[in-house]
Amino acid sequence: MMSLLLTERTPSNGRVLVLGAGGGLELKALAEAHSGWSFDGVDPSADMLRLAERTVGPHAARMRLHEGTIVDAPEGPFDAATCVLTLHFVPRDQRLPTLKQIRRRLKPGAPFVVAHISFPQTEPERSMWLARHVAYGGTDPAHAESARQAMSTRLSIMAPEDDEAMLRDAGFADVSLFYAGLSFKGWVAYAG
Repeated sequence: MMSLLLTERTPSNGRVLVLGAGGGLELKALAEAHSGWSFDGVDPSADMLRLAERTVGPHAARMRLHEGTIVDAPEGPFDAATCVLTLHFVPRDQRLPTLKQIRRRLKPGAPFVVAHISFPQTEPERSMWLARHVAYGGTDPAHAESARQAMSTRLSIMAPEDDEAMLRDAGFADVSLFYAGLSFKGWVAYAG
């Protein structure tokens, strides 16, 4: 899905920013699908970046990996950006500045694909969604309460409508939901 959405507006020789590069699976998949694209992957974990180096294998020549957060990313300009399964780890007070930094590094009209945990934050819906997420993840019932507590306190989860509003506030236009799978949501938006 992500590759399809990026392809709609990213040139064949595009430069793509991947925030939350992790172990490199996303980088590898995009590199295999788009032989002309180059990538800058950013992640705060040196261990994960070492794993990414191994994962991307023969595509390493088209990759530059950067340890840190968005402020440590190259200035660009980039033709596209992704942030998959990452923003729910960014503290709420840093989320809008992070999105603004991504937007600032993109060419006008460039696509941005973002996906993370997002569900209603009013009770009783919030508690219900936390329980669903934990149950779906296969958590041992004996550890379910501690998993719910950890998720509730360690992750920065917002309601989908707040996620969309924040994307617009950061300078993205045409925000569109393209994926909803239980507690995970994905949007595509374009640099305004």
